[in-house]
Amino acid sequence: MGESFFKAPPDSCVFCVGIKGTGMSALAELLLNAGLRVTGSDTGDVFYTDAILKELGIPYFETFDAAHIREGIALVIHSAAYSPETNPELLEASRRGIPILKYADALGAYSAGFDSSGIAGVHGKTTTTALTGALLKGARLPAQVLAGSAVRDFGGHSTLSLGSTYFVAETCEYRRHFLSFHPRRIVLTGVESDHQDYYPTYESIRDAFVEYGRKLPHGGELIYCADNEGACEVVEILKKLKSEKRGITFTPYGFTAQGDFRIKNFSVENERIVFEVNAFAGPFILRTPGKHNALNAAAALALVSSIVRAENGAANRGLWTKTQLEGARRALEHFCGSKRRSEIIGEQNGVLFMDDYAHHPTAIKTTLEGIRAFYPGRRLIVSFMPHTYSRTAALLDEFATAFTGADVLVLHKIYASARETRSYGITGKTLFEKIEKIEKIEKTEPLAPFRKKIFYTEEPLDALPLIKPMLRAGDLFLTMGAGDNWKLGKALLEKI
Repeated sequence: MGESFFKAPPDSCVFCVGIKGTGMSALAELLLNAGLRVTGSDTGDVFYTDAILKELGIPYFETFDAAHIREGIALVIHSAAYSPETNPELLEASRRGIPILKYADALGAYSAGFDSSGIAGVHGKTTTTALTGALLKGARLPAQVLAGSAVRDFGGHSTLSLGSTYFVAETCEYRRHFLSFHPRRIVLTGVESDHQDYYPTYESIRDAFVEYGRKLPHGGELIYCADNEGACEVVEILKKLKSEKRGITFTPYGFTAQGDFRIKNFSVENERIVFEVNAFAGPFILRTPGKHNALNAAAALALVSSIVRAENGAANRGLWTKTQLEGARRALEHFCGSKRRSEIIGEQNGVLFMDDYAHHPTAIKTTLEGIRAFYPGRRLIVSFMPHTYSRTAALLDEFATAFTGADVLVLHKIYASARETRSYGITGKTLFEKIEKIEKIEKTEPLAPFRKKIFYTEEPLDALPLIKPMLRAGDLFLTMGAGDNWKLGKALLEKI
């Protein structure tokens, strides 16, 4: 049904419940660009997507009311945050017999109309998608891109529309949402234990990625990080499955990869990362910190190279043209990143303020290592808010050793998820006490330069009077996590 809907007449109307969500607003923009009428609803809370929706001229309600579902609506799409059993608009749509799709299913139906590529993995998929979009734009390839966050290179939107042949989207593993997608190519950035409320063991989340890989058609391609043990394990399982003898190409990338997308000669120079990739002559330059971003860029290069082969065809041996490659190099060097991914918020009185979404121990550790190497002369003060009780409880030991790159650490309460029903006997204070015990920190004042300190405040903004006096020129203040402690960085920037 969903696939046929996207072939509906241009005057068809789609109603999006939860339209302010990043994925929902991005899908709404793609549908609008496809000539469909789009409207929707959400809460009255203000998000960055409000400005995007208004810029696009997409009308929406800031309440949920059955009266919003009227004649002329051909399809209702809803985010996972709203249930067909309780939301009044979804109940009314059901009563009227209007088809209803979850966001993941609608995205999957949309992807079926293109040569589509899905970017997946526990870490790095948003940045990899954003980098892929930048490369596609630089190489002038006819593609659409949907990322899981606002991207500066996309004009502050989460989507990029360059044509209608190829479609690249960030695809989410939570509750196996990515199984609705129709990929010809998959990028797998890494597999680790996460989303413990749904995947209680590592094996359960690994097997979901295996299931996703099995969706590749004959002649499909799986691009995977050779440096990640979980990604390699998924590939080995897929190779052993007798049913997978369908001509699938497995393309590794990374520092330990063999072949075209091996990263070499990595260095950090003047707040830039510089690296080479086997398939290309000469270095690539990125303004975003960390070896993990070199990995993300290599994944994007591998994916766009596959699209280049499809676009340029056998007559050109599938090679990048000189113009395409020059455009891609410029795109990487000028890549500005995406929202909440090592995002520079501002600088005041010599203090640099940054915000990052990292909320898994591995992402935290690699991000801090990258920032430390990028800004070697700065004292690094970190505010971290754990996200979900289940993740914090399951990975407590890993969290406790993930912050070695910080000079000062301020922890806060756990940012709960609406999907969780219990606390697993853990709080933000539990993590604080665990780290404090490991670090054996002496709490003395005043703070000595580069001397590790740890503090705890239940609410992020309660740390304002604690942190403000300790800031000095040359510091880097970083908020980390999937919670709302970004407000602390914003408040500090305004206060000083």
